[in-house]
Amino acid sequence: MDSHAAQLTDLLQILVTEGILSEPQAQTIRIRQGAIRALIRNEKQHHAPRYEVSAVEIILGSGSTDAQGAPLEEERIMAAWARIIDIPYVRIDPLRLDAKLITESFSHAFARNNVLLPLSVQGDELTLATDKPNFEALRSTLRASLRHRPKFVLASKTSILRSISEVYGFRTSVTAAASEQASATTQAQLALGNLEQLVSVRQLEEIDASDSHIINAVDYLLNYAFTQRASDIHLEPRREQSVVRLRIDGVLHEVHKLPILVHAPILSRFKMLARMDIAEKRRPQDGRIKTEFQGQEVELRVSTMPVAFGEKMVIRIFDASKLYHGLDGIGMNASELAKFQRMLAARTGLILVTGPTGSGKTTTLYSALRALHSQNVNITTIEDPVEMVNDAFNQVQVHPKIGLDFSAALRTVLRQDPDIIMVGEIRDEETAHMAVQAALTGHLVLTTLHTNDAASAITRLLDLQVAPFLLSSCLLGCIAQRLVRKICPKCRTDQPLSEDGMRMLGMRASASQSEQLIVSEGSGCLDCRKTGVYGQIGIFEVLEVNANLRRLIHDGVNAEHIKRAACADGMDTLFESALSKLGAGIIPLGEVVRVLGLSEK
Repeated sequence: MDSHAAQLTDLLQILVTEGILSEPQAQTIRIRQGAIRALIRNEKQHHAPRYEVSAVEIILGSGSTDAQGAPLEEERIMAAWARIIDIPYVRIDPLRLDAKLITESFSHAFARNNVLLPLSVQGDELTLATDKPNFEALRSTLRASLRHRPKFVLASKTSILRSISEVYGFRTSVTAAASEQASATTQAQLALGNLEQLVSVRQLEEIDASDSHIINAVDYLLNYAFTQRASDIHLEPRREQSVVRLRIDGVLHEVHKLPILVHAPILSRFKMLARMDIAEKRRPQDGRIKTEFQGQEVELRVSTMPVAFGEKMVIRIFDASKLYHGLDGIGMNASELAKFQRMLAARTGLILVTGPTGSGKTTTLYSALRALHSQNVNITTIEDPVEMVNDAFNQVQVHPKIGLDFSAALRTVLRQDPDIIMVGEIRDEETAHMAVQAALTGHLVLTTLHTNDAASAITRLLDLQVAPFLLSSCLLGCIAQRLVRKICPKCRTDQPLSEDGMRMLGMRASASQSEQLIVSEGSGCLDCRKTGVYGQIGIFEVLEVNANLRRLIHDGVNAEHIKRAACADGMDTLFESALSKLGAGIIPLGEVVRVLGLSEK
């Protein structure tokens, strides 16, 4: 029996012992291993001619399920293997990799052929991730090439190879581009680009080393941002280097430091794709890129701004699958959703959505428009900028410099026989008056304001000189919202609410009471990058206007009076909505404190 077959036999026995596979399943895999190995090698050899098929890949390639009938996962198999042979197991966090250490330890070919990824150095010890526990053979291979004593840990082959491709590919492209910039030979290359509306971003295995290094670096960076679920990419010039940061679940992470020489060429590549003026670096610019990733449409909004050490670029990533939720997927509870659906069913009147920047207002509005769309209605949006291009809507981009502001655009839209109008934001008296007039003349108008709660949106319109009797006649309701981070499902734990936590929530704090109140927290794992939170959800305050509230609005009462009346009619405040999700184990206490600004003292 060769070493590969022996390793497969040992691993199968481990999985049977652990109850992950049955003995008949293991026997079937032993019999079919040759055929499975050949199939996998044929699939991989196009990109890696020397590809060695591992025991784990053979087991996964067999199509077997575990004892409960669930598909086998590579990480689960590797974790069981490591546990039985008493070797540390790691799940690789791409945001914590040291690109400099990785690229200076081995060549790209050596790391890929041996499936080895340097993780960290401590003293004279270099921690290396590998997918096979044959450490003696690895030590022999590394003896002449390493300055440090190797310490091995197990990790999945897929994560190791992907990290190798991302780190070496991006780093090599950036280094080569910096070298070319130093010798001033890349200007002709930077004039080339795909100026079509739909830009193709290549997958990792499609990126060819013979292509322009800058083009490769941009493709690697976009792939990395997409796979890490980033919402924004920041490219920031500093005095001696350029810094790349990604915003993930609302938090910025620094992921790369680049030679300052490649900062401008990388920005130029993005500018070309976004149809921006490459030569203009003194004034802010905006552009957009439409592309695809793993079969999903992705739209990028690009913004540049001159700063002290050059030009900063921020790329906003809009994933259509996340922006266009169904109404039942934006985070409203059953009562809130029913109120919102009643507002939308009216088909004439005004709906206000309010909250700070980054609170999810765009997702709520687009989801509502998607729910209202049919062949029988004319939906027109007026935006600054258009967040996500959608063929189902007539979308207008405002251009204040040429006189096309919100009010001018709305005036024109009203001559275009609209049924439903979405106004990106009410900023001035004229737009406020026109939105109200449109709602009074048989149109459904959805728009946004920047206020702290739902009731304040009403008084904000009154402050913009909208007549109370007109607003009371057309207003259907107001929705205030915030985005909060959800508890990571992989490391969620339940625990009693502490006395300090009770005080922060305005409850009477006593040990006996706190023991009865159970909340959930994330303890921190690699999936959530030790934060305990993963993904986001909305909390809402849905104020539906009824006869009593219409009378109060007509009388011009203040926001506090309106809020008390709405709560008496059954409205949950933002605080109560957050408490509901805290009690349901969806969000942690820290998010309630952070988003609603509660005191931690």
